[in-house]
Amino acid sequence: MDQVIQVLGSLLVLTAFIAAQRGRLSTSSRPYLALNLIGGATLAVLAAHERQYGFLLLEATWAAVAAHSLLATRAAAERPA
Repeated sequence: MDQVIQVLGSLLVLTAFIAAQRGRLSTSSRPYLALNLIGGATLAVLAAHERQYGFLLLEATWAAVAAHSLLATRAAAERPA
């Protein structure tokens, strides 16, 4: 079951990447950032469970950067014009 979840998490990150490369999503858009956050966080949890520390560092950082950027876009959208 872990393998299925890993593939799904990877597909989320790859979907965002491919969509950005094809010009369908901006790298600062909420959908792009959300896909990266969910995919990266999923993979980070599985890496922690398996004690794969290099992969954990990569995916936790990936998810943290996406979360920070997502919160920044939300804060910018809530600011009065």
